[in-house]
Amino acid sequence: MPCYKADLDMSKPILKFGVPKGSLEAATDDLLARAGWKIRKYERNYFPDVNDPELTVSLNRVQEIGSYIVDGILDAGIAALDWLREMDMEDKVVHVSDLVYAKSSLRQSRWVLAVAGDSPYYKVEDLAGKRIATEVQHLTERYFKEKNVPVQIFYSWGATEAKVVEGLADGIVEVTETGTTIRAQGLRIIDEVMGSNPVLVASKAAWADPVKRKKIEQLNLLLQGALRAESLVAIKMNVPKDKLANVQAILPCLNSPTVSPLQDGGWLSVESVVETKIVRDLIPRLKEAGAEGILEYNLNKVI
Repeated sequence: MPCYKADLDMSKPILKFGVPKGSLEAATDDLLARAGWKIRKYERNYFPDVNDPELTVSLNRVQEIGSYIVDGILDAGIAALDWLREMDMEDKVVHVSDLVYAKSSLRQSRWVLAVAGDSPYYKVEDLAGKRIATEVQHLTERYFKEKNVPVQIFYSWGATEAKVVEGLADGIVEVTETGTTIRAQGLRIIDEVMGSNPVLVASKAAWADPVKRKKIEQLNLLLQGALRAESLVAIKMNVPKDKLANVQAILPCLNSPTVSPLQDGGWLSVESVVETKIVRDLIPRLKEAGAEGILEYNLNKVI
């Protein structure tokens, strides 16, 4: 008999959780699903279902999540460090943890200062008195103030790279992951303004509530487990007893590998977790060392 519903304390306050809509949406949905929270969305509905009666979810623009948390509309959510800083909310929320997901768009990004590839500007000081276009005015103002370089900053409503190409600005501050798009527009990066990544944040009131804090900590534990599993795989193999030392000598793992006897007393089952980036080269070496029946499989979470 399933006991999940009976085990739930329905008197607990429901945590109001914000997830980003837009460029971070698909990667966030995937991460939450691997952590154990499956979100079911409906067309033109910003309040999807989630398979957890202790949680309510709302879809929000990443620029808005911080303000909703500060105002108490949300208890916690996945925001972006750059927009928290842009809206001066970084110190008004509890920064629970960083969420960096390398497989898709929950990746580290950079706000960079870029100019036309054929321009005479090669360092920040060269832009003194010039026009700078950006979506993050406050970040840009603080950056140039720290550099002690006076500039004219104006807000860009989109297609920021084109502002330089069209002669509307001498430089831009724009977000990028690899710089490929900026270079494709004929621009040249001359400095980094700030690095950013998605973050799990909570309101100070929710963090002070023991029940809500426990739920947020549960979210964080399993989200971090899903993130850690992204770069790892499990491998399992059969190894003759007299070859075990050879296999163990080349087998990296989180801790000691699991070794279990098989029905045939001359063989052992060996299981371990290794980094994805090395498994391509590792499996042939294990085969040469005497391992057979080697299996590789993905992991959802590593705690």
